[in-house]
Amino acid sequence: MSSEPIGGTGLAGRYAAALFDLADTGKELDSVSDDLSRLNGMIDDSGDLRRLLQSPVISRGDQGKAIRAIGEKAEFGQLTRNFLGLVSQNRRLFALQGMIRAYHAILSARRGEITAEVTSATPLSERHMAELNEVLRQSVGSKVAIQSRVDPGLLGGLIVKIGSRMIDSSLKTKLQKLQFALKGAA
Repeated sequence: MSSEPIGGTGLAGRYAAALFDLADTGKELDSVSDDLSRLNGMIDDSGDLRRLLQSPVISRGDQGKAIRAIGEKAEFGQLTRNFLGLVSQNRRLFALQGMIRAYHAILSARRGEITAEVTSATPLSERHMAELNEVLRQSVGSKVAIQSRVDPGLLGGLIVKIGSRMIDSSLKTKLQKLQFALKGAA
């Protein structure tokens, strides 16, 4: 039985591992991580950007131009821009968010951290992030890297995923449970 590499297998894992090796060699692990986090936030916030990345109808050239413009406008580092150009040229932009997650997973494993994916209805303040990080650190017993994202559809509360465990305290889920309970009582 072979061991699976940290960060995932398949297309996203292979691209992430290659980027990680290049960033490690160039001592750019943190700057690439920051670039990828910002890019992931842009993707989450923009339906147009998601369509650009996912659409097989948009030509390779148009996708390449758009992703280059985004990289330059966001002032990503050269390694990140080169990586995005390669992913675009190879028509693999549809897997970009998976590559970002895999890169962060590899980086967290290198640092001895556990990754927690936190989804909130609104962006969390620095104070709330610090408090959440401390609670999660105490809960799991090791350093925690938080990957946050915003989903206004939650209405309030949080969804926290650590490995295969998920804690859903979102208002949306609580309302769905209440609605289900009321249907059962009627």
